[in-house]
Amino acid sequence: MAHEHQHQHQHQHQHGHGAHSHAPAAATPNGLPEILDLDAALFAPHLTALTGRIACLAGDDVRNIVDLGSGTGTGTFALLERFPTARVTAVDSSPAMLERLASAARDRGLGDRVHTLEADAGAGLPGVVDADLVWASASLHHLDDPATALAGIRAGLRPGGLLAVAEVDGMPTFLPEGGEPGALESRCREALDGLHAEQLPHRGADWGSLLAAAGFSVEQERAEPWELRAPLPEGAGRYAYLVFERIRGNLVGRISPEDLAALDRLVDGGPEDVRHRDDLVVRSTRQTWMARRPA
Repeated sequence: MAHEHQHQHQHQHQHGHGAHSHAPAAATPNGLPEILDLDAALFAPHLTALTGRIACLAGDDVRNIVDLGSGTGTGTFALLERFPTARVTAVDSSPAMLERLASAARDRGLGDRVHTLEADAGAGLPGVVDADLVWASASLHHLDDPATALAGIRAGLRPGGLLAVAEVDGMPTFLPEGGEPGALESRCREALDGLHAEQLPHRGADWGSLLAAAGFSVEQERAEPWELRAPLPEGAGRYAYLVFERIRGNLVGRISPEDLAALDRLVDGGPEDVRHRDDLVVRSTRQTWMARRPA
């Protein structure tokens, strides 16, 4: 829902755009928009269910929404559909991402319901006041100073307004468990987790405690495994390919040469290439927190 920040922008290894996405880590932003769009398409039913839960808590009279770390607009468009009278302020640190989102909004006939704001969420949300709902998908873990950023988000919400936070537990996985392909993937994931521990220290943070400390009332906390099995939707193989291709550069020196070679075989067009496999299972765990600014 892919996003984040942010702040990261500085952390280009991650999403390559600001405050936004749920994409895996990477050395360059190449391929990121396609990863985000494929993630949105593959997991669309799950996002629909999540926005339904948000609507139950936020109520029907939601007019002013902020998508914090909007990326290519997955959350923006899902929330515009869920709340047909609302307008969304899409916040991202990447001008290119924001222009892409604005163009997509115009193409869908939604240009008058989307406002873009180039900003680093960690430095405040200029001009954002009395929001009914703030959506932060895979963006908060990029924040350099979560307490300051959450205080700014709280200030932008109206009393009684809702903050919905979604985070992922690491890179998605694709290969069969129990054998060497799955073991390789586990080693890659462990190496990436080590990288994130160095560069994104708030990834995996206890956001419930941080939200409470920032003055929010946490109303719901949940971890949901999202899984896609055969027959997989169109695009699943391409999604796996882009994820593995994207993480490869970050794993040089962090996994063995043998594992690096095995990883290369997953994206080299040969018989082991993930685009040709019929045994993929797409798995991702999404953690969500729903928190309210007290009235």
